[in-house]
Amino acid sequence: MLDITGRGSVTTCDGVTRRDFLQIGTLGALGFSLAGLQALRARALAEGAAAESAKAAADNARSCILIFNLGAPSQLDLFDMKPDAPREIRGPFKPISGKGEFQVSELLPGHAKLGDKFSLVRTVYHTAAAVHDTGHQLLQTGRLFAGGINSPHAGCALEFLKGRRSDLPANVVLPEPMGATGGGMPHGQDAGFLGKAYDPFNLNADPSQADFKVPDLLPPREIGEARLQRRKELREVIEGSLKAFEASESAKLMDANFAAAYRMMTSENARTAFDLTKESTKVRERYGMTRFGQSCLLARRLVERGVRFVTINTFITVFDEITWDIHGSKPFTSIAGMKDIVCPMYDQGYSALIEDLHQRGMLDATLVANLSEFGRTPKINPTGGRDHWPACWTCYFAGGGVKGGRVVGKSDEIGGYPAERPVKPSEVVATIFHSLGLDLEMHLPGPQGRPFPLVDFGTQPIRELFT
Repeated sequence: MLDITGRGSVTTCDGVTRRDFLQIGTLGALGFSLAGLQALRARALAEGAAAESAKAAADNARSCILIFNLGAPSQLDLFDMKPDAPREIRGPFKPISGKGEFQVSELLPGHAKLGDKFSLVRTVYHTAAAVHDTGHQLLQTGRLFAGGINSPHAGCALEFLKGRRSDLPANVVLPEPMGATGGGMPHGQDAGFLGKAYDPFNLNADPSQADFKVPDLLPPREIGEARLQRRKELREVIEGSLKAFEASESAKLMDANFAAAYRMMTSENARTAFDLTKESTKVRERYGMTRFGQSCLLARRLVERGVRFVTINTFITVFDEITWDIHGSKPFTSIAGMKDIVCPMYDQGYSALIEDLHQRGMLDATLVANLSEFGRTPKINPTGGRDHWPACWTCYFAGGGVKGGRVVGKSDEIGGYPAERPVKPSEVVATIFHSLGLDLEMHLPGPQGRPFPLVDFGTQPIRELFT
């Protein structure tokens, strides 16, 4: 194209510059008509709209599997090792290299092999009390509960904003909600001020058990589908005589919940999604026949069939079972217990999930976020364990647009405090929302119906994970 405009540019009232105008004239001289140029512009606009539509569709297709490592893994023994530090800081384990630009513990060989699929954020911190419950709130809602305001879990906020895709719930917690962890406070695994209508579907069952079935999903054996249908019809007849009650908000909520439950109980898609017997023995054993391993497999099945958000609690409580809570003295876990029981189960389940999502072409559309409420003390305590430490720890992310194989942030020489790029829990939650395609400037209907920001003003995702 011949351009005779020089360096100047004047804009007309319809947005066309003098440069554009002269170029249009030049195009006409070379055989292009105004109509032809308009057609080209229309095509460009259509292509732009199509690209925006495709991006919106891709965002809407995104799902999240949040693995919450209740009890809090030791960053120094697993993800942020300090091999040159004194023994009472570095611990008994050796770092190994994998496919990423970082090292992980020898206790996580499966993670090392998949190092190019996930990225570490080594400088998460918070300044609230060093108890489990506060960290659970912060890392799952982005906020600490105060003044009677309980913020919703990230999956509940997602369900409110985007709804469900199918007869399956939009948001599921596996294998059950968090139990007691010593603080007596809410854990942030419900809908909070959004109301119970947006609470997650809690499995409340162990998928590794031979007789595994989903409570409250399928009708009791003694009630066949024909009887279930008759009960539904009878309910509809009774409802016809209860107009005044049906006009109330409570009745509307009850009706919505009943309809959702009925759809699930009669949906073949829902039954199939929760039926692990549909998977081969080889696949199930690949994940590990543990509660965590089978929860990871079930999460993949649910996301595959349209569930938007799945939370897997690696453990339910820090009491009466071996967990990440490695204080060293009974009733808590020792570092040896973490080595012999927790890490093998965890490494197998996580690596199988990432491999499976990748092989099925699902990883790009599924964010897998591994979070915990805090880290562990840099110095090993007198009983051979590590205590609570919210000043610095590691979370990590795979899929959902995250670039794998990299490290965000750097801790100090003892893994006790951020030295570079400190990351707040609110940024972690914003990262999840960003991956899911949510506008961080959105608002939710808060207490007393007042607008409540999805994230606090100015909070940004961890953009280094995506660029």
